[in-house]
Amino acid sequence: MNAERIRLSTGVTLNVATAGPEDAPPVILLHGFPESHRTWRGIVPLLEGKFRLIMPDQRGFGGSDKPERIEDYRTDKVIADLLALAEALGHDSFDLVGHDWGGAVAWAAALRGGPHISKLAIINSPHPLIFQRTLIDDPAQRAASQYMRAFRATGMEEQIRAMGWDTFFEKSFTPHVDLSIISDEERAAYIDQWSAEGALEAMLAWYRAGPIIVPDMDEEDVPYPDWMLAGVPQIRIPTLVVWGMKDPALLPCQLDGLDALVDDLTIEKIDDAGHFVPWEKPEPVARALADFLG
Repeated sequence: MNAERIRLSTGVTLNVATAGPEDAPPVILLHGFPESHRTWRGIVPLLEGKFRLIMPDQRGFGGSDKPERIEDYRTDKVIADLLALAEALGHDSFDLVGHDWGGAVAWAAALRGGPHISKLAIINSPHPLIFQRTLIDDPAQRAASQYMRAFRATGMEEQIRAMGWDTFFEKSFTPHVDLSIISDEERAAYIDQWSAEGALEAMLAWYRAGPIIVPDMDEEDVPYPDWMLAGVPQIRIPTLVVWGMKDPALLPCQLDGLDALVDDLTIEKIDDAGHFVPWEKPEPVARALADFLG
């Protein structure tokens, strides 16, 4: 992988890793929390022979700019980064892959129905309509998502720093994966990125800027927000959803009813993986992506 910082028309500079032939079909891959382009470290060797892989650190993460205002992390801002990056690299159209928060950006971009996205691949990231509905109606999903309320709470940065980076690393990943598969080098890379000035505040701003309502466990008769009642556009773009079925944060209920919201949908379930499936089980993920994008 090569990496360079690219100044975008949105006013931010993103650190962007690339791999694969420059004239191969472009694929933009968006990572989630609490990661960076390193999310794709296991995927790159398996796909770089066929595709031009473009892997930005999204704003607030890794080596990219970290705006201080929470409103700078709203959906329209991060979608604008995506489109500005494609424009800066000279791509009128591209395939889009997103994991976790990167998947949230990808879903939102696809819902806007622009012509830029040729194919959409989502990895363990819920469609916003299903996610919001289950947060209100499904007690198990609501319980699994209470961490979002914690990340939105004032003072969470100080709590994380007080517990120490090693403890935060273990709390972030232990519920999801066997920590023995993460090398000491990778652990150090995570902690180095998290401990950069303004990094923690920026990463948490993604949660604080998000429009999704996460009710407390004892809240009853929570009304659907207006945007749910108004409905969301149908997704017309061919879509692949890859799901690590052992994900304790985003439960399999996120797949229920998805076929009614996406015209051309393929679902690939990976039974022996959890939330961080792109680097926990890169081979089946890369195989599904290659078959779909190819």
